[in-house]
Amino acid sequence: MLFALVALSGCGLFSGEIEDKTAGWSAEKLYSEAQDELNQGGYDQAIKYLRNLQIRFPFGRYAQQALMEECYAQWKAQEPEQAMAACDKFIKQYPNNPNIDYVYYVRGLINFSGDLGFLGGLAGQDLTERDPKSLREGFDSFREVVTRFPESRYTPDSYARMRYLVNALASHEIHVAAYYLRRGAYVAAADRAKGVVLNYQQTPLTEDALEIMVVAYDDLDLPELRDGAKKVLAQNFPNHVPGKFTPKDKVWWKIW
Repeated sequence: MLFALVALSGCGLFSGEIEDKTAGWSAEKLYSEAQDELNQGGYDQAIKYLRNLQIRFPFGRYAQQALMEECYAQWKAQEPEQAMAACDKFIKQYPNNPNIDYVYYVRGLINFSGDLGFLGGLAGQDLTERDPKSLREGFDSFREVVTRFPESRYTPDSYARMRYLVNALASHEIHVAAYYLRRGAYVAAADRAKGVVLNYQQTPLTEDALEIMVVAYDDLDLPELRDGAKKVLAQNFPNHVPGKFTPKDKVWWKIW
């Protein structure tokens, strides 16, 4: 007990020392120290300085910049929820800030990279296997940059990430459709695959979607829909080789 009391007392003294250290700092000093921490990768300490700056000087010229820097610092500190909250707060409070394109870009990066976690990283999980909600939100943020700020320095990279996210979203739908197909949920499989054909026509996943539709409609004994999907597949992908989603026990000649 005595050891614990001493330890707690030491923690209190230490916290007080940190607080006293910044108590007399100006906004310029807080911002400068935060920048130094950001440059050195000290994101947690940078966040403390930036938040102190916003609390002590909420109407100063550094307040907006501090909140914008916090968006980036929270993201780099692997705190996506706090980073997103900071971005949303900035967008709401300072919609006319000349650097608003950067905040939308960072918002897209937060959703783009996501936080798979340590175990997710070890398992080699990729974007296409995750809940697509964050992928769609990331796409929307990058689209905001592209459409509202076509001359922004972040627009070219936003375009590239949008293309990747479209493919990732389509791939996610194929994962789900294939799962339904394996489970014998042919209506659900066909609907998911049809969604890919309708919503992601420019992606290479359309080929997989059409094969799933052919197989699902065949199992549902819907020859007209099956043959229609097969015709579209043959016209658009003449070199397609069936089998990726076709069960081995299928009588292939009946389908192909």
